[in-house]
Amino acid sequence: MYEFIKKNIYLIFLFIITLSIGFLTFLTFIDKSLIELSSQNLQYLLVLNIVLLTLLFIFIFLEIKKAIKNDIDKDGLKSNKKYITYFALFTFIPSLLISIFSLFLFSFALEKYFDKKVTTVVNNSYELAKDYVEEVRNKIQSEIVLIAFDLNKSKKFLNDKEKEYKRFLQTQKLIRGVDEIHVINSDKKLLFSTLGNDAPYIPPVDEALNLVLDDDRPLKIINALENRSAAIMRLQNFEDRFIYVVKYLDKDISRYLTESEEAINFYYTVEEKSTGIKISFAIIYIIIVSLLLFISISIAIRFSSRFFRSINNLILASSSIGKGNLDIKVPEVKTDKDLEILNKNFNQMIKRLKDQQEKLIINERHEAWGSLARKLAHEIKNPLTPIQLTIDRLKNKYSTELDEKNKENFKENLKIINNQIKQIEKLVNEFSDFARMPKPVFQKNDLIILIKDNIKLLQQLDQNIKIEFIHNNQKLFLEGDKEQLSRVFLNLIKNSIESIHQKAEKVSDFNKNISIEVSDFDSHIDIVINDNGVGFNNLNNNIKEILNPYFTTKKEGTGLGLSIVNKIINDHNGNIEFKSKTDGAIVKITFIK
Repeated sequence: MYEFIKKNIYLIFLFIITLSIGFLTFLTFIDKSLIELSSQNLQYLLVLNIVLLTLLFIFIFLEIKKAIKNDIDKDGLKSNKKYITYFALFTFIPSLLISIFSLFLFSFALEKYFDKKVTTVVNNSYELAKDYVEEVRNKIQSEIVLIAFDLNKSKKFLNDKEKEYKRFLQTQKLIRGVDEIHVINSDKKLLFSTLGNDAPYIPPVDEALNLVLDDDRPLKIINALENRSAAIMRLQNFEDRFIYVVKYLDKDISRYLTESEEAINFYYTVEEKSTGIKISFAIIYIIIVSLLLFISISIAIRFSSRFFRSINNLILASSSIGKGNLDIKVPEVKTDKDLEILNKNFNQMIKRLKDQQEKLIINERHEAWGSLARKLAHEIKNPLTPIQLTIDRLKNKYSTELDEKNKENFKENLKIINNQIKQIEKLVNEFSDFARMPKPVFQKNDLIILIKDNIKLLQQLDQNIKIEFIHNNQKLFLEGDKEQLSRVFLNLIKNSIESIHQKAEKVSDFNKNISIEVSDFDSHIDIVINDNGVGFNNLNNNIKEILNPYFTTKKEGTGLGLSIVNKIINDHNGNIEFKSKTDGAIVKITFIK
């Protein structure tokens, strides 16, 4: 998820801006944003929405094109694009249908929102609240007239006595159903009141008092924001006195009035800008659907590339195998676990096929060379006996007839011929051994003991060479032919010793080392022989040729030793690798359990 956000940070940033502008346009249409509601501002916002929406589509198109190029085109499979197209269509078509349906539903709901019945209910709710206030206002007006009448009539009775005034005002308060009754002068000074103390007293505004200075009619005062309705009236029978009556409205009436007024204003604003609201809603919806579509296609591309890349690699690998190329390997890409297992198993299958092919080739090669060796041995061995007999006759017949000088030359020549005959006999014997190599007899053998015995035997060839044997197992058993396995280790260790001797002819002073390391694993056994001799550098890239029969880099070698070793190892379900290094060579044998 983090990689997806990091990769598409600019697109996500553009989406957030576009969506924010879309919501700002919507709020402006309903007159709820910081921007003033005007035709010019709305025009600017709509143009900005269109520009941002176009940029968003361009970015999405470029990102999808880039993803297809990087993740699909390079794989070379048409099925990738086909499934991506299907996935995108299956995402786009339902999204488009839902969008159309949602816009239609929104438009229908908006029209119902402005239905005549709804409009009537909205208007009536506000009118009811206003009627309530008006009723309280009218009531306070009628009550103040009655209170003023009683006060004027009781002028002599009251006679400016405070107790009498308070008792009279409290009685009027109860009878008339008001909350506060005050008698004030033109300076708004409180003379008499129903309040216990003067602290809660709020005098009338100057404008209201000025209006009744020379007018005997009552003046209604309403302040719905403070839940108060009041009236003021001049007392005719008193000099510079006014009756000021307060009636508190219901404690929630101001909130109801404010909310009702805001609701009505909002309602008619929405009604007036319904087309613009639909447009802004459509823009917001398109923005969100576009992003969801992009995410869906991106997920589809990612999923398809992960899935089809593995399938494509398997198809290409199988095609190469069909053409006979077993050097191919399926790349191990990060994908679903099942596909990773499939890739791994396919590579193991290729490796087994290659190993079996190499074994077949080695067996065929050995059989061919074995057949040739038998024929050569037979053809060469036949004339050796009469040649040897002829030499003996020549020696017996002419050695007594020659003088001393010629006699010595004669014997020297006969000795040379005998030596060459012995060389030919040795070659013939090696041919015969190669041709008659028996099939292995499998028994349980301890590799540790076999290797130690060969090291002990070969250590006698050169005491100056340090042979280090590394193993973690005291015993390590392998089913095989003891004589043939011993021949493998003898031949390979001997080759390492001879390689060090060849290097010693050119370099006089260096540490002569051979290390043999045995590692036991669950499925196989590895034996690595590492020396610091001359190595295989002279073979360049043809290091595999060393296993071919009669191929040798030694002056007196026949080229059969490693070929025999390779055949023995293959007969024991193993393989051998030769690796060159800067200072020496590495031979690795692997036996499959």
